[in-house]
Amino acid sequence: MSDSMTYKGYIGTVRFSEEDEVFYGKIEAINDLIMFEGTSVKELKRAFHEAVDDYLETCKEMGREPQKPFKGSFNVRIPSDLHRKAVERATRMGVSLNQLVQKALEEKVAV
Repeated sequence: MSDSMTYKGYIGTVRFSEEDEVFYGKIEAINDLIMFEGTSVKELKRAFHEAVDDYLETCKEMGREPQKPFKGSFNVRIPSDLHRKAVERATRMGVSLNQLVQKALEEKVAV
């Protein structure tokens, strides 16, 4: 089971309100708050697609680049001891810390 969906590289997370009897969600990993909702799965998917398309069109009309959900860089906060161990390991392997982290992530998220 999944509580997310993707369209044009954007991820939408989904929740259900029992009180309102509606599915609702938002586009993740962008600075703008863009919500969508529907009373059925089909309606929810359509609303998500429309929200992404509207976001892209609005950015175009405003003359600004739409925010890409994933730029390829992010900050990770870790304990200093783990940071030291990672740098030591990368140095022994003859790679950069960035390369070590990339390889570890690739191994961890491989399906």
